[in-house]
Amino acid sequence: MFTPTAAKQIGVVAKESGVPIKTIRYYEELGLLKSSARTEGGFRLFNSDVLARLHFIKRAQSLGLSLSEIKEFLNVHDSGQLPCEHIKAKLEDKVKAIDEQIQQLMILRQELSGLLSGWEIKPDHSHSTICPIIENE
Repeated sequence: MFTPTAAKQIGVVAKESGVPIKTIRYYEELGLLKSSARTEGGFRLFNSDVLARLHFIKRAQSLGLSLSEIKEFLNVHDSGQLPCEHIKAKLEDKVKAIDEQIQQLMILRQELSGLLSGWEIKPDHSHSTICPIIENE
């Protein structure tokens, strides 16, 4: 029988990590976490490395990485390799995407500023016009 010396029940893991039980179950369902066994009452038991994995998952998410990307990194790690090069490439892609978003937002900001700088209500009682300022380019 399994001896839960270093194993932690899901409730303890949730309390220590600050990650809700429901989320931990979801991560297990996705394959991000693996429970080591179950108690006689059916509670999931996790090895001591679960807290480090949860911390990694949460940190990676905060950097804009998706759960599927995180799963790839964890699979590389679980195969005995460091996923750092994979992570670096993904983060470089994120930086490029953010730069593109910033550029698009700057263009939108300019367009909005242009509309607002010349803002004056023009009386137009045409029923087909909702707001002439926006509709006239």
